[in-house]
Amino acid sequence: MALTLTKTPFHGHRKGPVVVVVMDGYGLGADYPGNAINAARKPVLDELFKTCPWTRLAAHGTAVGMPSDADMGNSEVGHNALGAGRVFSQGAKLVADAIASGKLFAGKGWGEVVANALAKQSTLHFIGLFSDGNVHSHLDHLKAMIVEANKRGVKKVAVHALLDGRDVGETSALDYTEPFEAWIAGVNPDYGIASGGGRMFITMDRYDADWSMVERGWATHVLAQGKRFPSASAAVKGLRAEKPGVIDQDLPAFVVERGGKPFAPIVTGDSVVYFNFRGDRSVEMSKAFVGEVPFKREKPDVCFAGMMTYDGDTNLPPRILVEPPTIDRVMGQYLADSGVAQLACSETQKYGHVTYFWNGNRSGYLNEKMERYVEIPSDRVSFDERPWMKAAEVTDAMIAELKTGRFGFARCNYPNGDMVGHTGVFNAARMGVEAVDMCLGRLLPVIKSLGGIALITADHGNADEMYEMDKKGGVKMENGRPKAKTAHTLNPVPFIIYDPAFAGEYSLGTAVAKPGLANVAATALDLMGWRAPEGYEPSLLTWK
Repeated sequence: MALTLTKTPFHGHRKGPVVVVVMDGYGLGADYPGNAINAARKPVLDELFKTCPWTRLAAHGTAVGMPSDADMGNSEVGHNALGAGRVFSQGAKLVADAIASGKLFAGKGWGEVVANALAKQSTLHFIGLFSDGNVHSHLDHLKAMIVEANKRGVKKVAVHALLDGRDVGETSALDYTEPFEAWIAGVNPDYGIASGGGRMFITMDRYDADWSMVERGWATHVLAQGKRFPSASAAVKGLRAEKPGVIDQDLPAFVVERGGKPFAPIVTGDSVVYFNFRGDRSVEMSKAFVGEVPFKREKPDVCFAGMMTYDGDTNLPPRILVEPPTIDRVMGQYLADSGVAQLACSETQKYGHVTYFWNGNRSGYLNEKMERYVEIPSDRVSFDERPWMKAAEVTDAMIAELKTGRFGFARCNYPNGDMVGHTGVFNAARMGVEAVDMCLGRLLPVIKSLGGIALITADHGNADEMYEMDKKGGVKMENGRPKAKTAHTLNPVPFIIYDPAFAGEYSLGTAVAKPGLANVAATALDLMGWRAPEGYEPSLLTWK
């Protein structure tokens, strides 16, 4: 059934496209020495804030479907909200609810992995991000599954811990490994951590950007190849001593041994659960177990399950523990069915966000005849080394495509504030923000020349807090230096309307009491002269 839109009296009042520009990781944070956005030289954005209608949007917590407002947002849920125009309960909440209700443990997926381990007296393995950041995973979910496995008589459980330092404190690994190792020994002395390493060194690649990370993870988790330590905590301490200044996400891989041999390589007959609930950094390792990958490996015959479906179009993985949210009636489908051509563009690191996540977790085109997707390959370097990333190339592509005159709606993502922000390097993050500002200085005049409108926003904060804050709002110090922060923030994000032909037709910011990212879709449709679909969060505009 076609999902068509109804025109409003404003339809046709602007001849050019509406373009949503997502400045990834650009939050509106406190004015303190760790705010790389405030420190950046950004004349274009400064002028926009002075001259254009703008407001603040909530981009975390319940505004994007997370369990509570203490939970940070992320790029995936942010782009879901932007593209769907509504708020859906997201991975963390779905998993927590499934555990609390017992639905997860009564489900087919859980039943199969446990039954396999019991029938073959084999090991049940858990691979995933080892923190309580609640962006990709949560330790409470892991603990609940371990307790249930023990109740059901699973002989041996092995955890393959991907150290975080990104969604939590950058050197907080021991805050998780030490109490966990004591806890799991109390559950069952035959259970324990078997391997691990930094999340940006092994396993958690995304968008096929660097398969060597996955290959290293395979060697570590499956083959138990790597430097051995008596425990995960000993590994963290030892690797930090070898590499002073290294943050958790970059720690080398390690293997835990017991009795002089690896505690738990993954072998034929075992069960394996990838316990991350978020899809982007789960797809590749899932393919390693149940699909095809670009590296050679001897694949053990295991019973593999993912926490959720990581790619709906390819049904990856086939066995899951919790059903993902069903995001229907997305903005892109309505526009395509109404005859509006659309453009989506970013570099590899965020390409999936302006396509897959924007379209409600769907791979590929919604309507290939009405859409054009452009991916600029990302550099395979640490982003603090090239903080400008591919912002210029994304801008080149946007300008070239917009000048064709084909598109009524477009969206792009500049990843700099987020990806460089995650490195924890303040000056690099500042430069990343400045690179985006320079690119806006090129892109906006083109939109103006086409008679269009730009909506400039972000999906969450990051570069706005590059140093940990103390209780007084100052900078937390460690070893005489500011303690870097690499996680997202809870700060609101900007929403700026750049409309060069504005003639007072509307006002911004008075229609919705607590605006969030989900309000952007209806607002964009409003400015294209389309009435928002039933059930969408309302437009932020009041028409005069």
